[in-house]
Amino acid sequence: MLGDLANWVQDVINQFGYLGVALLVVIENVFPPIPSEIVLPFAGFVAQQGASAVNAGADGAQSDTTVIGMMIAATIGSVVGALILYFISAAIGPQRLRQFVERFGKWFGVKTADLVRAEEWFDRRSVAAVLVGRCVPLIRSIVSIPAGFRRMKLTSFVVLTAIGSAVWNIALIGAGAVLGDQWERVGEYVGVFQWLVIVAILVLLVRFVVSRLKNRRQQNGLTQ
Repeated sequence: MLGDLANWVQDVINQFGYLGVALLVVIENVFPPIPSEIVLPFAGFVAQQGASAVNAGADGAQSDTTVIGMMIAATIGSVVGALILYFISAAIGPQRLRQFVERFGKWFGVKTADLVRAEEWFDRRSVAAVLVGRCVPLIRSIVSIPAGFRRMKLTSFVVLTAIGSAVWNIALIGAGAVLGDQWERVGEYVGVFQWLVIVAILVLLVRFVVSRLKNRRQQNGLTQ
């Protein structure tokens, strides 16, 4: 399945060039199963190889793309995709989110107080959260959701998203251009980074659960 997806991504980039990259990145932001470690490195490869990429790819591929152009197209796609999630979250709004937590939060071990603390944390660190989050696998798209819920200032969100996304796009597109025929190796390095992020998230979840259990025991001890 992943192989078919990779082939489809390559066909889109070969056929539509900049537009294809931008659209794929928009979809990747909203629909994460389309991995950027396929889209971006191959975009760099196509741009760097030029005419040779046409012979290796599908008919009608564009050979006049540049690495810089691909980076710009990918960054535009990143901002558009992030804005889609931002506006969806903003439309739902913090009030509906709070109502959901009050009604169903107990099934996930989340209370309204936890949501308030999370909102306060994001408000204090929104700049770093969006800027750095756009450079981290798994979190890159998700960070747009709390920004929308908290109605983060739109201009700040767009600027920070563009900068953070540009760093990610430059790294992966540049790596694909440098590695050439071996552009698929970029996915291996991103995979290692992604596993580190997963481990970090699991550690944080364990700390959260342990902290909640500890607090509950202390509360039970005080009431007895």
